[in-house]
Amino acid sequence: MGIDELEKMIAEFCKERDWDQFHNPKDLAIGLSTESNELLDLFRFKSDEQMQEMMQDAKSRERISEEMSDVFFFLLRFAQMNQFDLAQGLMEKMKKNGKKYPVEKAKGKNLKYTEFESF
Repeated sequence: MGIDELEKMIAEFCKERDWDQFHNPKDLAIGLSTESNELLDLFRFKSDEQMQEMMQDAKSRERISEEMSDVFFFLLRFAQMNQFDLAQGLMEKMKKNGKKYPVEKAKGKNLKYTEFESF
């Protein structure tokens, strides 16, 4: 299922529940942030070993997947309600990232592009 079909599915789901009235840009952005933080909370204070164990545990993976899906829902819903083309936006952003993070400067480094000259 592609992004367009997912957006249509979400739009129908929300229309059936009369939720459009609650889905303005601010509230959708809040929902996106809230759900992202719920995903982050699953990893809070976990060691690398504990996180690897979580990735092998079916129940943990289910919880992680649910939070990721909640994040994805709010992102898709924001795009759908406000006519953003996520695929096109990502392609354009990756072109910009390619310029900000050229391979010869960024390969193997986790620096922000503004830090390249410092090192």
